[in-house]
Amino acid sequence: MTKNPFYNALFAIAYIVVLVTIAFVGPGLLNAPQQSIFYPMLALSALVLSVALMAYLFFYQPVVMLLDGHREKAVKLFLQTVGIFAVAIVVLLFTALVMRG
Repeated sequence: MTKNPFYNALFAIAYIVVLVTIAFVGPGLLNAPQQSIFYPMLALSALVLSVALMAYLFFYQPVVMLLDGHREKAVKLFLQTVGIFAVAIVVLLFTALVMRG
């Protein structure tokens, strides 16, 4: 996506927040039935979309850099993006634990 690992991780987190918010609030807004064949189909579709989007956010730019012969920069970008994403997950975990108790 970009060569800035912070933005890549931030876009990933933002996508996850939007997806979870829609999954959490959506059925209540639509007054949807509790059981439907469409929920598993929707879940699998969301999973496939998520995998494709995360692959793009995490791998596209490093692969382009790798193919251009910038191996060290590509590995550094990938690891920084994953590291920032991991830190964001830890922050979300602690936030959830604090808000719970």
